[in-house]
Amino acid sequence: MKKRFIMLLTAVCVLTVVSSAFAHFMMVYTPEIALEQGEDMDVRIVFTHPAEAGHMMDMGGVEEFYAMFQRGDSEPKKIDLKGYLKQIEWTNPHSKAPAFGGVIPRKEVRSMGDYVLVMKPGYYFEKEEGVYMQQITKVIMNVGGVPGNWAAPVGLPCEIVPMIKPYSLWTGNVFKAQVLSEGKPVAGAEVEVEYLSHMPDLKTNSLPEASSVTYPHDAFVTQTIFSDDNGYITFGIPKAGWWGFAALGIGPDTQHDGKELSQDAVIWVKAVDMK
Repeated sequence: MKKRFIMLLTAVCVLTVVSSAFAHFMMVYTPEIALEQGEDMDVRIVFTHPAEAGHMMDMGGVEEFYAMFQRGDSEPKKIDLKGYLKQIEWTNPHSKAPAFGGVIPRKEVRSMGDYVLVMKPGYYFEKEEGVYMQQITKVIMNVGGVPGNWAAPVGLPCEIVPMIKPYSLWTGNVFKAQVLSEGKPVAGAEVEVEYLSHMPDLKTNSLPEASSVTYPHDAFVTQTIFSDDNGYITFGIPKAGWWGFAALGIGPDTQHDGKELSQDAVIWVKAVDMK
């Protein structure tokens, strides 16, 4: 009996370690980020494990959600989008949690140029690690092919700034970006990378159980890269679709409510196949 109990306890410990090894990712998802013309945009904000359609987490609300718009050399314009969001419930195959969704009307994204979507969430408490998490997330979209401020920092506490257009990536391109904290490059930043292998269903607000990828080993689920001395990261894009990059613990805020805080920077990019 004692032996069986020890085996069971060992199995539980192993499962706990494995489940916590998969990366937490704040997702700001909309189906397309390279638009010919302005149109209504369906948006979902979800805190989950995208490569596995895994455990859902309560992000603690949305503090800010806005777009920085720029066309050519014009001055950037801030567009507040938080009012278009409403709380929803997001469901994965074995987990569910509060999330946010809404439709950004065409009037807000009708002009040609770049729109840097910025979402600053509340705080999530990770009980297993005893720390809070806050993932400040960016998605950059374009209307009409006229470039703008896609390669400029927004001025966030921490952020990942792309060095290649994140809305016009071919499969096989090398994504390059710079990791910043308070506007300064971060050397040696740990950056986790995951592929959105379960396509979001916006009608049911869920991730399906079926994956578009067969991972040969758990190590392939979450890739890890480190920034160089100047804060730059590079990553070859092996498959079309959405890729998330999360720079861990690089923000200036290190505590919340008396506990350790990991303030992370996240960016999502999309690659397409050349036909």
